[in-house]
Amino acid sequence: MSFLNKNIINFEPKIFGLDLSDLSVKVFQIEKEGNRDRVRGFGAVDIPLGNIEDGRIINKDQVVSAINTVLKSASAKKINSNKVICSLPESKAFVRIITIPKMSEEEAKEAIKWEMEANMPMSLAEVYFDWQFLEDESKDKQQVLTAAVSREVIDSWMDVLTSAGLDVYGMEVESIASIRSLVDNNSAAGETCLIVDLGARRTSFIIAEGFVPYFTSSIPFSSEGINDAISKALNLSSEDAEKVKVNNGIENLNDSNPIFNSVSPLLENLVVEISKTIDFYGEMSKQSREINRIILCGGGSNMKGLSEYLNQRIKKDVVLGNPWVNLNLGSGLPVINKEISVRYATAIGLALRGLNYGN
Repeated sequence: MSFLNKNIINFEPKIFGLDLSDLSVKVFQIEKEGNRDRVRGFGAVDIPLGNIEDGRIINKDQVVSAINTVLKSASAKKINSNKVICSLPESKAFVRIITIPKMSEEEAKEAIKWEMEANMPMSLAEVYFDWQFLEDESKDKQQVLTAAVSREVIDSWMDVLTSAGLDVYGMEVESIASIRSLVDNNSAAGETCLIVDLGARRTSFIIAEGFVPYFTSSIPFSSEGINDAISKALNLSSEDAEKVKVNNGIENLNDSNPIFNSVSPLLENLVVEISKTIDFYGEMSKQSREINRIILCGGGSNMKGLSEYLNQRIKKDVVLGNPWVNLNLGSGLPVINKEISVRYATAIGLALRGLNYGN
């Protein structure tokens, strides 16, 4: 599902993924080498505070500059294409599953518009939208995955990308890209998972039934908040607080651990919000499906001991996401380790879509 699809003449287009958020831009390109997948290039650059605010472009020139910088400084090999699929901010998207009577795709177009308008705080005239039928065993009903994003947001992001010299081949909501990179193709059927994306400014919850985003939401919990708490408690700079979080973390869960003491109230709030999301899903899911796993990703997920802590508190299987799970790397090792790669989960999902564009 994408808000833009272009026809392509060549059979092997080179398309990379670009994950643009309030505080950073990340790029990732995957290419085929025989029957293997290889990472062509990747990179990340911080965007100074105030240039993007909750998905709204404030300073176009600064954002364009950050995109150009990350493309020039990509690691491994240079990004060798200007064709891009870009993420769209989850906070500005309305992703819903609706149910309509069984009908043809042509007949469904009008019915879906009516249902979407009834379930959105904006009119269809104010958004770009897309939809696709889901597999459904019912004889009388058809489930449809719908997504809509403000025209203002998409138009401003398109303006930034084209100003950076890029040819936009798709724009995709973050949750769909993250599911593509983190949910194993071989075990997705029948599995329901909760993806917890711990970002710099917010945390997103994505409940995926197989590869379908059943429900998404976000809370103000952030990796910046964790770093700030550690920084104040231990009198450290933000940079040093980040290092302490990653290298030491909260493995020693007792009162003598100053790191745990500083972040404990924040983590308890996170536990409460995760539990509320799981309970809400249980109430709204007509099929009474249970969440099998919680997958952590994003820059905040690299706190040492975090997955073990959440496992103990929530009594669920909590794992650090593996964005390489759907790549065929053969015997080759990933170019970046697992702890760093989870920051690129969305960008890798976009790159996977680029790798298989048109299929």
